[in-house]
Parts: sequence; C-alpha cells; structure tokens
Amino acid sequence: MFVSPAYAQDAGAAGGLISIIPFILIFVIMYFLLIRPQQKKMKEHQAMVSALRRGDQIVTQGGIVGKVVKVKEDGEIEVEIAEGVKVRVIKSTVATVLSKTEPATKD
Repeated sequence: MFVSPAYAQDAGAAGGLISIIPFILIFVIMYFLLIRPQQKKMKEHQAMVSALRRGDQIVTQGGIVGKVVKVKEDGEIEVEIAEGVKVRVIKSTVATVLSKTEPATKD
C-alpha cells in the first residue's frame, strides 16, 4: 500500500536528470532558430556599414534615401538627400545600400 522510502529516493534521482533534458533541447532549438541567425544578420550589417564610401546610394532606418557625400571617422556619414541639402547620419542607422560605387582604379 505504501511505497518504501528507498524506492522513492531512487526514482527521484533518475527523474531529475530526465526532467532537465527538455530544457536543454529547448535551449538548443532556440539557439539555432533565433540566436544564431540574429548574430549572422548583425555581422552582415556591420560589414555593410564598414564598407560604406562616398557616392553610395543608401536608405536609413527612418526611410531617408540619399547619397553618401562624406564618411567621417567618428561613426557618422554625411548624406545628401536633395541638391544642396546635407544631413549627418549615424552609420549604424543605415538600413540598406541601394547602389554601390565602384572603387577608383589607378591607371
């Protein structure tokens, strides 16, 4: 009618290990579905931002479309959004590069 204490203790040790396995599997699945792709996307964005140069057509996260006029060293770029209208933009707010300029060739 009653379970002996020794039998109950043995079942608890095996059950503890088995109850941790679903949490480990959930973490592994979350890593491959969420964390890893986000890290890859961040690396691609960093590479795109570091490759910005004068003459590139860009779109900022705010939706402003313009042409890069000057790339500054302090994390800013100067963007011409209309003829004679230039704004300073933080490099990391660039969402996409519409057209890249070709690097100058030395002839």
